[in-house]
Amino acid sequence: MADLLRLLLNVSEKAANVARVCRQEAPLFELLVQEKTGDDKNKKFVQDFKTLADVVIQEMIRHDVCAQFPELTGFIHGEESNNFENGLGESVTVTVCPKEEDTAALLAKVLDGDQTAAALLTTAIHQNPQLRDELAESLQVDLSPEDVGIWIDPIDGTSQYIEGKEEEVSDKGICPSGLPCALVLIGVYLRTTGEPVMGVINQPFNRKDSTEWKGQHFWGVSYGGVNVCSFTHRERPLEKRKNGSLSVVLSSSERKEVKEALAPLSDGCLTYASGAGYKILCVIQGLVDVYVLSEASTFKWDSCGPHAILRALGGGVSDLGECLSAIGNGHKSFKSELTYNKPQSECQGVEKWANRGGLVAYLDSSVIDRVLGALAGKI
Repeated sequence: MADLLRLLLNVSEKAANVARVCRQEAPLFELLVQEKTGDDKNKKFVQDFKTLADVVIQEMIRHDVCAQFPELTGFIHGEESNNFENGLGESVTVTVCPKEEDTAALLAKVLDGDQTAAALLTTAIHQNPQLRDELAESLQVDLSPEDVGIWIDPIDGTSQYIEGKEEEVSDKGICPSGLPCALVLIGVYLRTTGEPVMGVINQPFNRKDSTEWKGQHFWGVSYGGVNVCSFTHRERPLEKRKNGSLSVVLSSSERKEVKEALAPLSDGCLTYASGAGYKILCVIQGLVDVYVLSEASTFKWDSCGPHAILRALGGGVSDLGECLSAIGNGHKSFKSELTYNKPQSECQGVEKWANRGGLVAYLDSSVIDRVLGALAGKI
């Protein structure tokens, strides 16, 4: 598992490079952001280039991991389908080939013969950046890769990635929207129980030096008494407030009833940010106490990786709906942690993997008790 962690760190950095290249190189950037009209609107590859950037990252991670750990074949799941139809009506399955020229030829076919864009994308895919992390390299975890599965969110916060705004960070250290909210998320879970045991977050657009974006990464492992994270408690800037108020981050589209119920906990000062992964990262970093979402608008690929990191720090991500239901039945201490191995049998398509009850992401268990107490009977 230590070898798997080191590999996931490296592929997350490769994914971050692909994300940056798609914005930095003009031929790719134009495909990424332009909206076609008229006759050009029927060219599906242009409409779907946003999705292609996601899929390329997803399939690159799948390819690299299966090459080193073939026992994970069939157990690496992602958000995107890898089937495309180009402007000629040809169906193309996007994969990463062993040879760079074969990958370039396949991508050129998807991109209706755009050799320049295909070559730029291929070069980024076949690079092999090495992230050196001494703590990860020294880690010992007694768990076999054949006992786990993986969830990938290649670019969480895609809309923020496409819009590409360089938002100013708030005085709390939080970026409400923009490129810093776009993350690469990789989560590892136990096939038997669905428990998240390892997570990697790569933030491709953490800071900008002159004209070039720099990234950062986080990881955590929580399994069998081992709880290790690259982000330590001492580094967290959040201070205990004298008046006991909580810092709560929400989606701006959150329900009015939820905002009204939680406002008293935060002295009426709720925080808003984009991207589910980014909001959980804010909890991990201690920039906020808790992230609450009442809707079924996140999926297993959004939460698995960040959830594992929170567990390594002593926190968790709970199913909001199940927790509130338990409170209604008299079980006030029930914290139903999200699991990642079983689909919702009554749902179809991607909805099978939705976090249907919403979620609460927290570091301190006393925080979730206060949040649930505030929401009980209100939603």
